[in-house]
Amino acid sequence: MAQVKKVAVIGASGYVGAELIGLLCQHDKVSLQHLVVSENSTSKGKLFSDLHGRWQGICDVPLQSFSQSWFDEYAASLDVVFFATPHEFSADWAQAFVDKGVKVFDLSGGFRLKNAQDYPQFYGFEHANTQALATAKYGLAEWQAEDIKNTSLVAVPGCYPTASLLALKPITTNNLHVENSLIVVNGISGVSGAGRNASLATNFNEVSLTAYNILKHRHQPEISQEAAAQVIFNPHLAPYKRGLLATVTLQLKAGISQAQVKQAFDDAYQNKSLVRLVASWPKVDNVAHTPFADIHYQFDQDKGVLVVSCAIDNLLKGAASQALQCFNLSLDLESHYSLLNYSH
Repeated sequence: MAQVKKVAVIGASGYVGAELIGLLCQHDKVSLQHLVVSENSTSKGKLFSDLHGRWQGICDVPLQSFSQSWFDEYAASLDVVFFATPHEFSADWAQAFVDKGVKVFDLSGGFRLKNAQDYPQFYGFEHANTQALATAKYGLAEWQAEDIKNTSLVAVPGCYPTASLLALKPITTNNLHVENSLIVVNGISGVSGAGRNASLATNFNEVSLTAYNILKHRHQPEISQEAAAQVIFNPHLAPYKRGLLATVTLQLKAGISQAQVKQAFDDAYQNKSLVRLVASWPKVDNVAHTPFADIHYQFDQDKGVLVVSCAIDNLLKGAASQALQCFNLSLDLESHYSLLNYSH
């Protein structure tokens, strides 16, 4: 039986941190030791439930601020730390926790790209911690269970890549697609994907459905890397709070049948409780506030064109609940442990 783990969350004040803490509070293998915010955060000293009222009476824990002295005092006593922080923070600090024997689950982009040279272009900083980058493993829970178990640093995927890769990997892993052909991923996210800090561009009253960062979004190389195929990623921002839909269009090899496509998806997800192969095009409302991914596809066998759509909650399956899946896998638990009965 898995032992209870002493856990800290760094980045506890944001949307993703809040969702993660809610999940951890309902997990019987977690002893939540510390909720930590940035050193200059105005939330220091407040109760977590003061910031996120739905957790009143459930998680009335004070928020501590991160510092070198906090690390020196507490890090070695932890088993696990979750980072829901800016990318640069996790890039700077993850290895320090690993060196103390702490397993790190990083929900930022600090370790998702394997090539250090990609970080200045896509994340705007030089990645100095190449040792940690070399040992980090990508944490797409349905596909990389063994990697997640056997590393001290898990790079939890982004929300767009999670939906895109769940749609793509049954095809690309089985080499059913035409090599070097055009693969187009259209993604649409609610405004919570932009984080909790105020911004006019993501203010609900200002948002209209629009594409952004076309041909240069930081998730394009992440999706391409993990699908082992180059993709064109077209992200869109939509005027709703939460949820994400990714629709992938790609060309399959001549002679591929409907039965082969079905077999690829069935083999990938028939024993994966949090991925649902649904009978019609998925809706964001059916997955919002849940840890599920809903997938539907249609294949035009005459044209060899496959369209796959995947809907997820961007804050849960696209971040917090997937991080908890990775935590579960590291304890040799089923990845859906404690998630199927998650109450919002």
